[in-house]
Amino acid sequence: MPRQCDICQSARAIIRRPKTGQRICKECFFYVFETEVHHTIVDNRLFNRGARIGIGASGGKDSTVLAYVMKTLNQRYDYGLELFLLSVDEGISGYRDDSLETVKRNQKQYELPLKIVSYEQLYGWSMDSIVEAVGRKNNCTFCGVFRRQALDRGALMLDLDHIVTGHNADDVAETILMNVLRGDIPRLGRCTEIATVGDGYIGRSKPFKYAYEKEIVMYAYLKRLDYFSTECTYSPNAYRGYARQYLKDLESVRPSAIIDIIHAGEAMKVAETVQLPTLTSCSRCGYISSNAVCKACVLLEGLERGIPKMGISKQSGQAAAADAQPVGRGKAVEPVHFEQLREQALEIRRLRMQTTAASSDSTARPELCAES
Repeated sequence: MPRQCDICQSARAIIRRPKTGQRICKECFFYVFETEVHHTIVDNRLFNRGARIGIGASGGKDSTVLAYVMKTLNQRYDYGLELFLLSVDEGISGYRDDSLETVKRNQKQYELPLKIVSYEQLYGWSMDSIVEAVGRKNNCTFCGVFRRQALDRGALMLDLDHIVTGHNADDVAETILMNVLRGDIPRLGRCTEIATVGDGYIGRSKPFKYAYEKEIVMYAYLKRLDYFSTECTYSPNAYRGYARQYLKDLESVRPSAIIDIIHAGEAMKVAETVQLPTLTSCSRCGYISSNAVCKACVLLEGLERGIPKMGISKQSGQAAAADAQPVGRGKAVEPVHFEQLREQALEIRRLRMQTTAASSDSTARPELCAES
């Protein structure tokens, strides 16, 4: 006999939620999933009314569901947000070009403005050319560093106030495990934060921090959302993959393991005696950094000099620098300084406010004339 939904007690249950054990029907699942994300947004005060929000859109399940849910909640609860899709083209043939086609369809389906920035445009290197230079072992280091900065650059081009990403509970738990295994204390202290500041000006948050990946997949499937599901060509050798497999093994034994790890990470406190890096601005590009030169600029320098391992670790970088014959490849472009991007964003905002004020005045004038 089919089991009834634990919430409405009328419809047939089709899902068992991994983090609560509840057996619920399709409509109740939609309701609790969306409501939990709403409470995550409201309880953590992620946005202010009138804010311009960029949704990091890759075409995958997480970002597609995030775009759909953000638009739904913005309308349902009247957040008063301006929503945009912001995508990064890393330059991975047969992967990113296909996924961006999905993003372009999402733009039409959700009627949201779309901005695409590319590694080639920003740095003069595509991921295909980077992998050709560095190999498949450490390519994810380059991609992660460049993507994070690319999102902030795109956000400034659009004069956004905030970026939301589709990082889910599984992603957060994996990151905690990775930082514990690496003994990375500074990142361990930051990785559980639901909201951070990207370039020092633009906020960034994870509305899906407590949403299980399984539920996001189920939501996308039941809503019949259009998303891209192929894995990145260069990701099979990524260190994160091992943490992900370990987490899946834990989850198979204890379904609540994911949320338990997140709560454990949130409860961890870094001792006051631990010396944490001080954040400053990169002397070359102006991006927020804990060193005089940010990671992206160091990686770009290594690529340009023909010693791509220079920015991966001190040991491998020093060895590579000693053995290599630096060659100027001429591929890299000098990234626009962040201070210049911020000034451009302020100018865009000033012009937009003038346009809004002029529009308001023209609307108000007939009423004033009528009164006189």
